[in-house]
Amino acid sequence: MPSFKQARGGKKAKNPLKTLSRLIGFVFKSYWPLLIIVLLCMAMTSFASVYGAAFPSKVVEVQSDGTLSFFASYNKDSGQSIENYIFMKMLPLIIVYVAGIVAAYLNARLMVIVGQGTLKKVRDTMFEHMQTLPIVYFDRHPHGEIMSRFTNDTDTLRQLISQSIPMVIQSLLMMIFLLIYMVISNFILAIVVIVMVIVMVFTTKHLGGKSGKNFVKQQIDVGMLNGYVEEMLSGIKVVKVFNHEKESIEGFDKINEKLCQSSTKANIFANILMPIMNNLGYISYGITIMVGSLLALNSVLGFNVIKLVAYISYNRMFCNQVSQSSNQFNLIVLGLAGAERIFEILDEKSEEDEGYVTLVNANEDSNGNITETSERTGVWAWKHPHHDGTVTFTKLEGDVRFFDVDFGYYADKIVLHEVSLYAKPGQKIAFVGSTGAGKTTITNLINRFYDIQDGKIRIDGININKIKKADLRRALGMVLQDTNLFTGTIKDNIRYGKLDATDEEVYAAAKLANVDQFVKHLPNGYDTMLTENGSELSQGQRQLIAIARAAITNPPVLILDEATSSIDTRTEALVTSAMDKLMNGRTVFVIAHRLSTVKNSKAIMVLEHGRIIERGSHDELIEQKGKYYQLYTGAFELE
Repeated sequence: MPSFKQARGGKKAKNPLKTLSRLIGFVFKSYWPLLIIVLLCMAMTSFASVYGAAFPSKVVEVQSDGTLSFFASYNKDSGQSIENYIFMKMLPLIIVYVAGIVAAYLNARLMVIVGQGTLKKVRDTMFEHMQTLPIVYFDRHPHGEIMSRFTNDTDTLRQLISQSIPMVIQSLLMMIFLLIYMVISNFILAIVVIVMVIVMVFTTKHLGGKSGKNFVKQQIDVGMLNGYVEEMLSGIKVVKVFNHEKESIEGFDKINEKLCQSSTKANIFANILMPIMNNLGYISYGITIMVGSLLALNSVLGFNVIKLVAYISYNRMFCNQVSQSSNQFNLIVLGLAGAERIFEILDEKSEEDEGYVTLVNANEDSNGNITETSERTGVWAWKHPHHDGTVTFTKLEGDVRFFDVDFGYYADKIVLHEVSLYAKPGQKIAFVGSTGAGKTTITNLINRFYDIQDGKIRIDGININKIKKADLRRALGMVLQDTNLFTGTIKDNIRYGKLDATDEEVYAAAKLANVDQFVKHLPNGYDTMLTENGSELSQGQRQLIAIARAAITNPPVLILDEATSSIDTRTEALVTSAMDKLMNGRTVFVIAHRLSTVKNSKAIMVLEHGRIIERGSHDELIEQKGKYYQLYTGAFELE
């Protein structure tokens, strides 16, 4: 079998035989009863075909004078009519053919169930596993390339499961039955056929190996092409506004040319394989006739012309099965390439979560004692089990502290250095600084999108590494600069932050974020359908919906990453007022280039090259006349 290459890194991929074994195991795990029936049906269909080819030799006999006679064993004196005799002779053939037809029908129906069911399970498993992958995986893989595994690779897998593997198994069964018949009929001619089959197999391996490598590369190039197209479509406005159409076309042509070359090389060898195999089959056919004729003329081992005719039919069928199997070789290679890329995602390590502290509903008595409850009380607490078997409860308040935190997206490239800060409940902390200074990185560490290299981050006195990630993120609300809305109504998108929210809660959150001011002018109000990331709305309106989505979660910790960057000055004033109400009693982290939005912060952190170089209130930083003073007065502008 040809060697495989992985999509990235140029490493040798897993053994294709192991990939095939894993795939078969994946299919058998869910459908082994049906597959056993399918194998029995294939065996019956193959036997019917071979039996039908052998049947003429049972009704035609060579007489002593060399003539041929049909049903020569019929005895007129037996009292049985010739019609009844013929019917009884033909009855086994009829039974076998009917059984073969039924088996073929069941085989086709069951393989549809197995094939489509397996693809559904593959997609479900891939998507489910994808949700567990860390953010860094998606940072390093183009989204279009990932999507290609759900579409192109699963399609090659469908062809492999539903067509290629069944056809090869069917052909192998046919060849086994045919070989048994040929050995029984004449082992000398069987040796001739086996030698020719060995030649055909080596030819398949040689040509198939050359095309197989390029079929694997073709799948990789298809993924790259999809990634490029997805990127260009998502940024089509940027492409047009900067007149970048020509360069985009050139980039597409370059990737498409690579795909064309790999596909051409793959299909050159794939297309010449079948004609070569057919011609080898004709050679085998001719040699069989020549050797068989000599054996029949000399009556070697009782071989005669009737057996020769049957043997020629066997040989033709045998060579056809070899050619048919060879023709599936490239599709199998292509399917295994797709399967390997699918398994590559499934083998990606899930996001690690060693946390054991959970967030629970709680009751708080007049003495401040916390107890867990199954009812929603509006009070949340961290449930912290200890090694000695005791459990303590800490009220969720939103006290966030950093202690000498170092972080880098790559271990050898640290981007945050010795960051220490604290934010008490109800405090608003702002981060300002040039692009790339580390502002967004800090907020991404709070919700553990990434784990730190050194230092500690605590929330309510608990190291966030001890808190289950899902529970930690339930305590946080976040509004990003890049707004993501999903296909559904405006109401659905607001409720995304709290799936069990009532309509009244949705409306309250919308009013808080001033969403209702533009929604009331829409024909269907809150039931207006959004598609394509809310392209029907302005950027500012989409941002307001994202703010409402965060508001409905009622989080104790709120992160606003350029939340008002796409909102005009008038709307910004409305949102700022609403956000001030929302931020009341909450810990808030704000990232903003507009320094006017952070003046009322309890503390402002000025970052540069991953370090906090200044901290204090607006008035304190102005008095220092440092970097913040330069930024605020315009002596130095944010990039």
